[in-house]
Amino acid sequence: MSFKELISKRYSVRSYKPDPISEELLEQVLEAACLAPTAVNKQPFKFIVIHTEGRQEELKPIYKGSFFTEAPILICACLITSQAWSRKYDNKNYGIVDVAIAMDHLILAATELGLGICWIAAFNPNVARQVLNLPNTVEPIAFTPLGYPNDSMGLRVRKPLNDLIIYDKWQ
Repeated sequence: MSFKELISKRYSVRSYKPDPISEELLEQVLEAACLAPTAVNKQPFKFIVIHTEGRQEELKPIYKGSFFTEAPILICACLITSQAWSRKYDNKNYGIVDVAIAMDHLILAATELGLGICWIAAFNPNVARQVLNLPNTVEPIAFTPLGYPNDSMGLRVRKPLNDLIIYDKWQ
């Protein structure tokens, strides 16, 4: 499939089948995340792979959506801020950008393999920190369930290109 077909096919899955995911498919998805470009190739992240079976009640307080623990796997993308590159001119830390790029690679790989995902940022970071036993030096950035979709893509509305692009300088 072409890249345009792939990005058009990706959607936020909110219902999952209980079918297990093979270790081979999981590894392919995780490898894609590790191949993502990062500032100065620092790769300041860790992905926590959580098998949800038998842990639904423990995980639900992180995010209230019923689909959160429906997939057989839940992945948390974490930032290790101290390992990220910072721009010298304003000390802007690029770690969250690095994690976002890696997460996007993971999501696109999952889509290509017929797996469903849903980028979740509206979670309770304090609860996530507690449930996942994260040290203070690690920040949870995003979650995604990973499983086979039990729904289909609905209508997606996007702004027109002209509303999002500026040429040469801000007008």
